[in-house]
Parts: sequence; structure tokens; C-alpha cells
Amino acid sequence: MSDVIDRDGFRHNVGIVLMHEGQVFLGRRTGGRGWQFPQGGVREGETPEEAVFRELGEEIGVERASVALVGSTSEWLRYRLPPRFIRRNQHPLCIGQMQRWFLLKLTDQEVRFDFGRTDEPEFDRWRWTTWWEPVREVIYFKRPVYASALTELAALAFADAAPPALPDWWDKVIARVGRHAARSAP
Repeated sequence: MSDVIDRDGFRHNVGIVLMHEGQVFLGRRTGGRGWQFPQGGVREGETPEEAVFRELGEEIGVERASVALVGSTSEWLRYRLPPRFIRRNQHPLCIGQMQRWFLLKLTDQEVRFDFGRTDEPEFDRWRWTTWWEPVREVIYFKRPVYASALTELAALAFADAAPPALPDWWDKVIARVGRHAARSAP
């Protein structure tokens, strides 16, 4: 089954913000290639919600029964890949990602993360981190989407209290990449 890539070249994708006790899961890409949230493509015939739970199991070994789905972004968020990351020999050509982000809360305190569920594990390490830190840790071209997703999901994540204040580095990090996150419906 293949991932959905629309006629504009955007791969439909889901992003997962997994929260536990006010912090979020951040995985290190295998081989030390940066840190990011779990994410993955939506396959043909699959709903975004189905993709979330499949990716959660494949990438970090967490089953649906171990989490509660809190909510998602109201719209799809897009980013373009820098030219050097576009695989020109891929058909259909993928020029970026079109993502729906989901907030999950860990309900199983005894859960163990397992990165070996696929032949090519996405992550080799993980850590819990503060709400805004992933914006600074993720590769530069994904930062605007991470900022948009976390800003929108903060109201759900911190429904009983005010979301954490933006860190001192926020404006500097966001200004470096500009405002490339575009909202779009599928």
C-alpha cells in the first residue's frame, strides 16, 4: 500500500505529539540525524486517525490502548522540502508534506518504547522535553509547521492551565526560517 501524494506533490502525513505529565516525546532520528516527533505517511484507503495509531506502533512501539487521543489541528499544515531533499527519481514526485497533527496523552505509565518494529527504525533514542523545545530541535524547514501545530494544540494540552510561555529563543529561531508554513485543505 502506498502513501498518498496529491497532484501538487504533497505527501499526506500525520504528526504525533505524545504528551506525558506536561512534557512531550522527542525521538532522535537513527544515526543522530536530528530530533523530531513521530510522523508518517497516510496510506491509500487509510484515514489520518488510522495512520496515527499505525505510525505510533511502527515508530515507537506504543499501542492504541496506551494513549488517549486528545485532539488534532483543525487544518492540514504544509511545508516544502528544500531542493536538496527532493528525490527527483521518485514517482509521483514529492515536493513536501501536508500534515495533520494529533495530540495524544500517554495513559499507560508502564509503557516501554520499542524502535525495532520495522526493518529501518526511525529513532534510536528518545527523551521527554518541554512543550516548545521541539521547535528548536527539529530540522530547520519543519520549524514553522512545528510552531503552528504546537501553538494550536497548546489549548488542548493545557486545558486546565495556561500553556507554557514562549521561550526566550523563540523569535530568533522562528525568524531564521521565515514564515513558510501554509495552511491548506486536502
